[in-house]
Amino acid sequence: MKYPIAKYKFNKVVLGATLGLTIAFSAGTMFADGHAAHAAAAAVQTTAANGAAHSIADDVIAVGKKFMGVRYLYGAESDRTDAFDCSSFTQYVFNQNGISIPRSSRQQAQVGVYVPKSQLQAGDLIFSDTNRDGVINHVSLYIGDGKILHTYRVGIGVTISEFEGSTWDKTYVTARRVIPADTSSDNGQSQTDQATTTDDKESTDMNDSGLFFFY
Repeated sequence: MKYPIAKYKFNKVVLGATLGLTIAFSAGTMFADGHAAHAAAAAVQTTAANGAAHSIADDVIAVGKKFMGVRYLYGAESDRTDAFDCSSFTQYVFNQNGISIPRSSRQQAQVGVYVPKSQLQAGDLIFSDTNRDGVINHVSLYIGDGKILHTYRVGIGVTISEFEGSTWDKTYVTARRVIPADTSSDNGQSQTDQATTTDDKESTDMNDSGLFFFY
């Protein structure tokens, strides 16, 4: 009679151990699946945010290109579209896409987040000191493929220029990204400072041949 009891106890122990392993394995699988699901959701969210940022950049650039050839006017008012200076142009094209930035290039260089020159993306703002006096006086819009969309000098106006090796590259100061990566919130990027301060006049500039422009 003792043998059946021992066998029963042995089977009970084995059954308990098996159930324990099964529960532990199931919990581990659920935990792993949960992590995988969370990682997948995070990846989708990041991809969506990046896609939205790129879409806004495309829209900003598209607005700017509509004004190709529009004349340059130092100190042009923010609401003018028949003439721009460098910073009224960037302010306008971003404002048309729901992103408010200040009026002057020096003020614009304080908003958004810093971007190294090596990591420029379409939609970033590039700031230069074309007078080489330690003061930012020009802003341009990076549009990708090594090109910038901007306005400068009477007689040229809104145009697309090569950035690498240009005056604006040689006098580069910094770059800023004002398009929020997370478009579901302001993310601190919306700038309400609409000061009317304009840039110091780009009284002298140098072309790629080293010749000075006066305007």
